[in-house]
Amino acid sequence: MNVLQFILIGLVSLIHIYILYLEMTLWTTKKGIKAFNLKDKNFAEETKIMAANQGLYNGFLAAGLIWSIISNKVDVSLFFLICVFIAGIYGAYSTKSIKILYIQTIPASVSILSILLL
Repeated sequence: MNVLQFILIGLVSLIHIYILYLEMTLWTTKKGIKAFNLKDKNFAEETKIMAANQGLYNGFLAAGLIWSIISNKVDVSLFFLICVFIAGIYGAYSTKSIKILYIQTIPASVSILSILLL
C-alpha cells in the first residue's frame, strides 16, 4: 500500500473511533443526541445500552482497519472497508439519513477505489 492509501484507510478508522466515542460515551449528552438526531434525552437513556453495543462494533471496524495498516495487508483493508461501505449504505437506507452516506460510505468508497485503482 502507498502513503495515500494509508492516509485514507487511517481516516476511515479515525471516523469509526469517533463514532465509537459518540455511541459509547456521548450518546445521552446534547452532542450525542444532536449527532444521531435522537428524539430526546429520555429516548437516549432508554437506548444507551444498544448504542454502546453499536459503538463497540464501530470499534471493531476501526481495529480491523488499523490492523490492515500495521500489517500492510490489502485484503484485510478491502474486507473492512467493504464492511464499512455496506454498513453505511444500510444505515443511510434504514434511518433515511443521507448524512451517513457522507460520513461512512463515501470515505470507504474512496479508500476502496484507491486500493483497486492505484
